[in-house]
Amino acid sequence: MASPALTPQIFDRARIAHHLSRRPADTTDFVAELVRDDLETRMQAISRPFGKALVMGPDARVLPETGHSAEGQFGFARFSTLLDRADTPLVDPEALELPSDDYDLIVSLLDLQVVNDVPGFLARIRAHLRPDGLFMAAFLGGDSLTELRQAFLVADAEVTGGAYARVAPFIPLKDAGGLLQRAGFALPVTDIETHRVRYRDALRLMRELKELGAQNPLKERPDRLGTRGLVAAAANAYHERFADPDGRIGATLEIVWISGWAPHESQQKPLKPGSAKVRLGEVLGKAS
Repeated sequence: MASPALTPQIFDRARIAHHLSRRPADTTDFVAELVRDDLETRMQAISRPFGKALVMGPDARVLPETGHSAEGQFGFARFSTLLDRADTPLVDPEALELPSDDYDLIVSLLDLQVVNDVPGFLARIRAHLRPDGLFMAAFLGGDSLTELRQAFLVADAEVTGGAYARVAPFIPLKDAGGLLQRAGFALPVTDIETHRVRYRDALRLMRELKELGAQNPLKERPDRLGTRGLVAAAANAYHERFADPDGRIGATLEIVWISGWAPHESQQKPLKPGSAKVRLGEVLGKAS
C-alpha cells in the first residue's frame, strides 16, 4: 500500500474537521440516523456473537454505543476519525493505528467518502481483525448530490466561464467490491440504498449541507468562492432541471454498504473451474 506521504491528497480532512467542529450540538444529522438504523437492521441478521467490536466515523457523537446481532447485544468501542474530543479517541484512517489487532467486528460509518487512501485504509482494517472477523462500512455513493453537481457546473459556465469541482466525487458501487478484494477480504458483499430527499428549494438544501458541516471537502477547490450570483445561478439551474410539479426539488442520496471477512480456513470457498458434477447442458435439457 502507498505511504500516506505518497498518496494523492484529494480531500482536505483538516478543513472537514473544522467544518464539523462548528456544527451545533443540537443539529439533527438525518443521514447519520438513517445509516445507524440501517446498521442495526443488518446486524440483527447476522448469527454471530461479537465480543470485541469497534465503530468509527467522523463524529463519535452520532455513532452507536451498542449493537444487536442475532446472538444478542454487544458494545462498541467508539472512535472519531475527524473530531478531536476529550471523551473520544481520535484515529487517523490514513495511517490506521488501533489499540488491538483481534477485533471481531469493525464498522466504518460515513468516512470512506473522504479518505484519500481507500485501498490502504481497507488493508489496515483487515490487519486489525482476527481471522473470520467482519468489516462493514457505509459511505455516500457515486450519484449522491448529482443534481447539485450538475447545477453548479451550469452556473459556473454561466457566471465564471469555467467549470470547477464544488461537490466531492464519491465511490461508485461498481468499484466497491473490487476494493474489498484488493484489500484481501473474503466473501465481499456490496449493495446500495437510494433515497430521494425533497426540499423547498435548492437554497434550503445548500443551507442544510452547511449546517451538517458538509461543505466542499476537496483540497484543490476553486479560488473563486461561492458568490451570491453563483449560488443564485446554481439554485435557478437546479430548479429548471430538477423541480417537481409542486415546485419542490429533490436530491439523490446513495448509501453504499460493503462488508467482508478476514480470511479463515472455515469459510466457504468458490468451486474450482471444472469441478462441477453436473453439466450445464444436462440441467438445461431437463428443464426444456
